[in-house]
Amino acid sequence: MRLHGFGLARAELAYMPEATIPAAHNALAQAGRGIADIDAVKTHNPFAVNDLVFARETGADLMRMNNYGCSLVWGHPQAPMGTRAIIELIEELALRGGGFGLFAGCAAGDTAMAVVLEVGDARA
Repeated sequence: MRLHGFGLARAELAYMPEATIPAAHNALAQAGRGIADIDAVKTHNPFAVNDLVFARETGADLMRMNNYGCSLVWGHPQAPMGTRAIIELIEELALRGGGFGLFAGCAAGDTAMAVVLEVGDARA
């Protein structure tokens, strides 16, 4: 597993559903990747509207997001559940035989964080 990019962003006050978008763009830019390069997306957001806005604004395919559920079923605290979501993203990519993944989640208030990571093909 290799970390390629990290993004942190803050949305305008009271626009929390949008905060993951600039965070994801920052992480993708740091990784030198576009959303089309991403094989799986995992999010940690408190509301479904967050994912709908995220997909619309980034071009992410909703069918490639949270394929094995959302970490919110385990609670909302970002640190433990964000970590769990990243581990689930790594597992999903490993099951696919490798690839690039994007995690994005709200951090607190109107802030968000995102990472781009790569899991290599263990069969190679």
